[in-house]
Amino acid sequence: MEWITIVSLLVFGIVLLAAEIVLVPGTTVVGLAGVILIGIGVWMGFRDLGSGYGYLILGISVVLTAAFVYVGLKKQTWQKFALTTVNKARVNEDIKPELEVGETGTTLSSLRPIGTGYFHGKHFEVCTNGEFIPTNTSIRIIKIDHHRIVVEQTS
Repeated sequence: MEWITIVSLLVFGIVLLAAEIVLVPGTTVVGLAGVILIGIGVWMGFRDLGSGYGYLILGISVVLTAAFVYVGLKKQTWQKFALTTVNKARVNEDIKPELEVGETGTTLSSLRPIGTGYFHGKHFEVCTNGEFIPTNTSIRIIKIDHHRIVVEQTS
């Protein structure tokens, strides 16, 4: 009966430790439970079977645990958890809108203070300096800063 208990504790401990390394890395609860079960199994081996079998059980459990750790780290199991692609997206700030300061257009939506303006048959996102401008109002470009087009209401 002692052998079954000791072997089952060691097997469950090593399985939990392997699960910690391969399946749920970083949780530490599963790995800690595995280490505790292995420790109890080794302690019971020394207590019930004597020091000769105790050292044998200790050696086998250390070798098996080290083998699982080595295989878990060597087989690149972390690759399924790691981000391996590189985001190459970027904002193309070289393209400038084909508008110039002083041009006039109309609002297609209310500017509160951001909305849609209509210049030369195209829609552009425009903004004001804080004032609200209603729909279908004549506007003039007062500033272009990168992709931000600032407008004001014309009288």
